[in-house]
Amino acid sequence: MTESTVDSGKLQANLKKLEELNQRFLAVLSNRKPTSPAMLGPGQEFYSSAFASVMRESIANPARIFEQQVSYWGESLQNWMHLKDTLGGDNDASEQEGRKKDNRFKSEHWDSSPFFKMIKEQYLTNANAVQRTVSEMDGLAEHQRKRIDFFSRQIVEMMSPSNFLATNPEALERAAETGGDSLVRGLENLVRDLERNDGELLVTLADPEAFSVGENLATTKGEVVFRNELFELIQFSPQTEKVHRVPLLVVPPWINKYYILDLKPENSFIRWTIEQGFTVFVVSWVNPTAAHRDVGMDNYAADGCITAVREVQKISGQKQINAIGYCIGGTLLALVLAYMGKTGDKSIRSATFFTTLTDFSELGELSVFIEDDFLKAIESEVSDKGYLPSIFMSRTFSFMRASDLVYGPAVRSYLMGEAPPAFDLLYWNGDSTNMPARMTIEYLRRLCQSNEFNSGGFDLLGEQVTIKDVKHPLIAVACETDHIANWPGSYRGIAAMGSRDKSFVLSQSGHIAGIINPPSRDRYGHYTSSKMPNTSAEWRESARFREGSWWPFWGRWLARRSGAMVEATRHAVGGRKPLGAAPGSYIHGSN
Repeated sequence: MTESTVDSGKLQANLKKLEELNQRFLAVLSNRKPTSPAMLGPGQEFYSSAFASVMRESIANPARIFEQQVSYWGESLQNWMHLKDTLGGDNDASEQEGRKKDNRFKSEHWDSSPFFKMIKEQYLTNANAVQRTVSEMDGLAEHQRKRIDFFSRQIVEMMSPSNFLATNPEALERAAETGGDSLVRGLENLVRDLERNDGELLVTLADPEAFSVGENLATTKGEVVFRNELFELIQFSPQTEKVHRVPLLVVPPWINKYYILDLKPENSFIRWTIEQGFTVFVVSWVNPTAAHRDVGMDNYAADGCITAVREVQKISGQKQINAIGYCIGGTLLALVLAYMGKTGDKSIRSATFFTTLTDFSELGELSVFIEDDFLKAIESEVSDKGYLPSIFMSRTFSFMRASDLVYGPAVRSYLMGEAPPAFDLLYWNGDSTNMPARMTIEYLRRLCQSNEFNSGGFDLLGEQVTIKDVKHPLIAVACETDHIANWPGSYRGIAAMGSRDKSFVLSQSGHIAGIINPPSRDRYGHYTSSKMPNTSAEWRESARFREGSWWPFWGRWLARRSGAMVEATRHAVGGRKPLGAAPGSYIHGSN
């Protein structure tokens, strides 16, 4: 068979695949349910205020506008001059080395090809011009400036030439090398993602076939020992002959599933904690449906966290337990601790908070979404459905790290035709959950927007509770580059709590990787300090950096508050029968 015959056969096969994919593409789009535009971007007032600010600046300070224009056209002219130099064989190696730090432009073609170099340089010039214009806008409230800065960066990031086939040299080269196979695979990936999300585009970050919860993820042995309509309580089997007398209850976030703390054996926080001689229980939340429409923060407190505490007390036979709260699970735990402080309930001996916000006065980039335009759209959405679909929270958090979680993966999947990696953390990240209607609005309006827990009081189960009502011994772990719960905000809430015994740890890396950092890897270090000054900046100045995982530091802290070592109990006490093996049934709830 000749080469031309092979190429012709491949071409015909690819054309047939493209026809089939096109039919699937049109089918999924035709069945896609319409999404309210208000859920996808800021309201009209946002654009009006931005335009009005530019017009005011043009009238009040024309010299600055002229200076910006001169600077922009000067840089554009330099780009054309560089293009001329490149065509003449003059290529600045130091400039190329600097550009390679930007992952979008790592390919040598961005500098060796005059065409692609010009596209790249002009794009960067345009991006700098937009960012400079936004930074110099006057007459805006700080929250408006943050919103304009954030959404302008989103547009700039979206328009990167690396995101388009015609202006991405790596994707074009891959298409040529594979005879178009990479483009067909890319379209297959795109159609698959649309079908998986009912017509909504959400890039698959990890190979969905590489993992199975209960088989190669969430494999730590245990039993479901309690179940109600809101959660399952899992008791994990001891792995030591003796355990600390005081058990530990983990309250994870209900925006995602608990197994972020129990991925693979080598990076499972739960397994490691059990190996240190602690008896561990975890709450596995149900994935809400329309039937949970009226479930609010009171329910998550009473029927969720407090009920779990009572069950752990019964099973362990202990009057007091220790507790961990992660992210929004930590916010719930703090509310419950404050409630217990008001009512004289001493069931919890000490508390640990992972990447938790309790003072919402400064939300970082998350604040751009906590405005009336988005919140009104969310209220309309949850009123119609009874819950907030998981895709909206997933999309929001992804666009807060758009380069890593949106455009980079999209380029590799759709333009390069690559399969998503077998990455356990990203697999979990894509396994998100819904949120009940009532709870969603209470959390966004009363906590995030009005900051009631830190000012005035949050009404929980008939009590007005505040941060100062939290008086338990506690330790908090925040993450240095957390894009969801910024660490200064986390520190501010912990510092305001009424506890006398407080410790704070700052882990390197982000919201997830900074927490899931087992000692066996020691990939990221951490900061600790015995002082709790008023501001996070003061704390950072006094903090000591330690190499490696913070887990052992925390383990020693918890051990001092967990009582004497006693013989491990292999089964739940009280004669109750297990309701099934870990990781239980709720963890498999689909969206």
